[in-house]
Amino acid sequence: MQKPLVAAGIIAAVVLFIAIVSTTNWTQGVLYIIGLALGMTLLYARFGFTSAFRRLMSVGNVQGLQAHMLMLAVATTLFAIILSTGFSFTGVTPVGYVSPVGVSVIFGAFIFGIGMQLGNGCASGTLYSIGGGSSSMILTLIAFIAGSLLGAYHFTFWMEDTPSLPPISLAESTGLGYFGAWVLQLALFALIYWITIQIAKKKNPPMMKPLPTTVGWRKVIRGSWPLFAAAIVLALLNALTLTVRGNPWGITSAFALWGGKALTAVGIDVSTWGYFSGPAGEALTQSVLADSTSVMNFGIILGAFISAAFQGTFKPGKIKPGVAGAAIVGGLMMGYGARLAFGCNIGAYFGGIASFSLHGWVWMIMAMLGTFLALWIRPLFGLKNPKPTDSVC
Repeated sequence: MQKPLVAAGIIAAVVLFIAIVSTTNWTQGVLYIIGLALGMTLLYARFGFTSAFRRLMSVGNVQGLQAHMLMLAVATTLFAIILSTGFSFTGVTPVGYVSPVGVSVIFGAFIFGIGMQLGNGCASGTLYSIGGGSSSMILTLIAFIAGSLLGAYHFTFWMEDTPSLPPISLAESTGLGYFGAWVLQLALFALIYWITIQIAKKKNPPMMKPLPTTVGWRKVIRGSWPLFAAAIVLALLNALTLTVRGNPWGITSAFALWGGKALTAVGIDVSTWGYFSGPAGEALTQSVLADSTSVMNFGIILGAFISAAFQGTFKPGKIKPGVAGAAIVGGLMMGYGARLAFGCNIGAYFGGIASFSLHGWVWMIMAMLGTFLALWIRPLFGLKNPKPTDSVC
């Protein structure tokens, strides 16, 4: 255990909590705590979206995708109850992430899939990896913010000048209702899970590399968590987020906001951009602590940092030139793609599917295709892909 870092992380977490509550309100403080829990869960299980897609597409390892299906099944069940009843802890009517399905989603998710394989992390992966001590992820985050800004600048073109269907909810746009849509999605999750079993039988892929751990009760804060346990916790925390702030968990809108504030600070007016009309524009004039997505992101980074310090694994290293180049290119692609696709692996894939949005399923398919193409691009930057002959992946 890296005790000085644990102490520093806890002190920083408490100070930031006090700043958030005193500047805004207790709801923001609760969301920040949820962010801390998300960061801890992601770090302790090394819960990946990028790695899950890469292992599947390269060697047929299905462990990550199976965890995704469990996570989505639990979240879908909880979301169905919350959205159909309007249940809320704060009085805010819960609304899921249901977005249009068009060229922007198809293209955005595809380049996001490429970008997350080059950047070696998705939106959630970028944040918890920074907290966990990954030096290259700092470059990925900076480029992510820049890409988000570029996507925000082009947002009006993609929304108004490219073909698109309206938002399609499997629950509300089809006549199935939330119960029918819940049954349909559970059937799809079960089908995908069955397919993954068949893939594993056929390919006999290497298993995921074991994580550093310990024994007994210390495993909770110093060891590693089972992937399926983390999947359930992430689903519960996403549902809790929905009942507290009225929307599911999201990440990348904060990146556009941070970039917009930075440009505003140097005299560039971004309020005229189409993306920054409405709530996104209002956020530019307020404290960043008033933005619920931002405070949750801060929580994720700090939660992951504290967890890594408990494990003794916080050890930033040097960044190789190839990795640095890939991180920058990948971050730019993810940032741009997330703006076009109405979210990332969290807002569009996790939150979208759990909200019964068709665009979430489209995002999943296109990100998978982007991942497949990225397997051919990664070696150009000196990045390795899993191989069937590996002992672990």
